[in-house]
Amino acid sequence: MKLRDLILTAMFAALTAIGAFLHFQFLFATITLQFFFTAMAGVLLGRKYGAASQAVYVLLGLVGLPIFANGGGFSYVLQPTFGFLLGLIPAAWVIGKLSEKKQDFWHLLLACLAGLGVLYLVGMPYIAVILNAYMGKGLSASKLLMMAMIPYLPGDCLKIVVTALLGTRLCPLLRRELAKTAKREA
Repeated sequence: MKLRDLILTAMFAALTAIGAFLHFQFLFATITLQFFFTAMAGVLLGRKYGAASQAVYVLLGLVGLPIFANGGGFSYVLQPTFGFLLGLIPAAWVIGKLSEKKQDFWHLLLACLAGLGVLYLVGMPYIAVILNAYMGKGLSASKLLMMAMIPYLPGDCLKIVVTALLGTRLCPLLRRELAKTAKREA
C-alpha cells in the first residue's frame, strides 16, 4: 500500500463522514450524501481501497467519533439504520469491481446501481431485524419498504447519475496523474 493509497482512502472516509451531515429534502425523504461518496470511492479508488475507505468510516464511528448522522459509538449497532452503514462497505467493493475495466457513463451507472442494490440488501434486513425483533414494532415488509427504501430511491438515482457523470470525467484524470506519479517514481 502506497502513501497515496492511504491518503485517498482516508480522504474518502472523511468525505463519507461529511456526507452524513450534508443532507437535503428531496421529494418525501431527507437525503444524505454518504452513498454518493461511497460510490465515488468505488469508482475512483477501485474495489479494495473504496471498500477500505468505507470500513475506516464505519470503524471510526463505532469507536465513538460522532461521524454518523445521529452520533457514533458502539451502541449505534442497535440503530435501525446501522445496516445501511455496514452496507456501504460491500457497496463500494461492488462498484469498484464493476467499474474496473470500463468507466464510460453506462458502465459506471450500472456499477452504481448494483452497489445501491447491495446497500439495500444489507440495510433492509437489518432495519427489519432491529425494528421488529429488537424494538417489537411488528412492521410488515411493505411498510418497511415504504418507510426505508421507496422514498429514498429518487435521491439515490440522482446520486448515481451524478456519480456516473463525474466518474467519466475524473477517472481519466486520475489515471493520467497516477501514470505521471509512477513515471517520476521509476
